[in-house]
Amino acid sequence: MAINERLSGNEAVSFAIKQINPDVVAAYPITPSTEIPQFISQYIANGEMTTVYVPVESEHSSMSACIGSEAAGARSMTATSSCGLAYMFEMLYIAASNRLPITMAVVNRALSGPININNDHSDSMGARDAGWLQIYAENAQEAYDNFIQCVRIGEHKDVKLPVMACQDGFITSHAVERLELIETDKVKAFVGEYKPEKYLLNPDEILAVGPYDTPQYYMEHKKAQTEAMKNARKAIKEIAKEFEAMTGRKYDMLEEYRMDDAEYAVIIIGSSAGAGKEAVDELRNAGVKAGLIKVRVFRPFPDEELVAALKKVKGVAIMDKTDSFSAAGGPLGAEVKAAIYGKVDGITAANYIYGLGGRDVRVEHIKQVFEEIAELVKTGKAPETYKYLAIRE
Repeated sequence: MAINERLSGNEAVSFAIKQINPDVVAAYPITPSTEIPQFISQYIANGEMTTVYVPVESEHSSMSACIGSEAAGARSMTATSSCGLAYMFEMLYIAASNRLPITMAVVNRALSGPININNDHSDSMGARDAGWLQIYAENAQEAYDNFIQCVRIGEHKDVKLPVMACQDGFITSHAVERLELIETDKVKAFVGEYKPEKYLLNPDEILAVGPYDTPQYYMEHKKAQTEAMKNARKAIKEIAKEFEAMTGRKYDMLEEYRMDDAEYAVIIIGSSAGAGKEAVDELRNAGVKAGLIKVRVFRPFPDEELVAALKKVKGVAIMDKTDSFSAAGGPLGAEVKAAIYGKVDGITAANYIYGLGGRDVRVEHIKQVFEEIAELVKTGKAPETYKYLAIRE
């Protein structure tokens, strides 16, 4: 029997961690993820968790602690945002290359500078090629559901990679919503016990973690990481089906909204999908065949699913909540264009940068994007390489 509750995204993720009761949580506070380790420490102090909480002096140290404990054979978790994630950068690569399935709650926030504490995706997108899986939530329900699935995905025998469970800072993390929690015994059964194949505290095996890798072997180990990322696609889908059987809530690499006969589409990540869906509904009522694709899993990238979803679309707007500063668009724009190149005929694709540093994106802004895409299709005019949306000129 599902438990109806009203929680913020941070509370929802904290409750999921409480239900899972990992061996170790190591974290250092940073806005807007601070509440997650705060709630965890309260649960532990109240005797509701047996997790060992490690208070560290920095985010670099929190990831280092997680790497050490995970390598020792302990299920380990952390949470961070923004500059905290950037401070971990060296250790992110080490966690992934050592194939340690750490689960990290990332509460997305703009990177400095100028100094800004509001939401965009520059932090996790800056680490998009560090070898971590990345799964994004639209709302608190998805933040809760995703985190539970992320543990299973990362620990899958064919994956064994760390996972970022991302949600939008303040918009999702601090806004209180009604959601359905799963009974704790079902969560524990779904996630299962952590039984690593190889770990440092195994008395029956001598093991080294993170030794120097010579040129004769380094590329083979990188290839193994690549294969694990490929394997994650299948694991994500299989685990989502199990989760749907347990809860009735369906997940996949991406979500298609009113895409069956869509002629124009927006591709978007995170909480802004809510405004996007409202824009689609209003345009549909006005007779425009609009649709939306919400990218849930960014790593591994859902190229096959995107190609299939866009086969009948005339024009698409790819919306990035960060700029890659390549002078050629945002990371989502680059990935989508690469995925559809030579595989989707005659489609007009435009890239928009929006919402940086917490700038509002409203329904009317997204309707404007649809109008611009429709006009480009009608006139045959080539779109700008990329464009900033809702900015003061």
